[in-house]
Amino acid sequence: MRILQHKFVEYIPEVIEDGIVYVSIKYRSATHNCVCGCGNKVVTPISPKDWQLTFDGKTISLYPSIGNWNFECKSHYWITKGIVRHARTWDDEEIKLNREYDVAQKESNYKTPKKKGGFWKNLKSIFFA
Repeated sequence: MRILQHKFVEYIPEVIEDGIVYVSIKYRSATHNCVCGCGNKVVTPISPKDWQLTFDGKTISLYPSIGNWNFECKSHYWITKGIVRHARTWDDEEIKLNREYDVAQKESNYKTPKKKGGFWKNLKSIFFA
């Protein structure tokens, strides 16, 4: 079982130490070295459509899992309460479908909702009907 420590920082340092997840609340990101040991830097943006970070006062968790599909190692794991739990390796089709799903989710998040008359028009209709 691999345990990761965390450090809350304003800026992510240039040199990332193995076994530490650097969390920048200001820049809404968490960064760590891939847990497989390949040396790649993993950056997880924190947002409603990317990763969610939980701090319980002692440990951190990142949700959902981290799938390093662009790395040669293709490592896939969860960080839950500072503990790394390895997940099964996904095949190319699963990775493709997951990427398509992520794109669709992000696109729907940034679409402007259709307005029904607008706020001011609706407000006027209430008071000046």
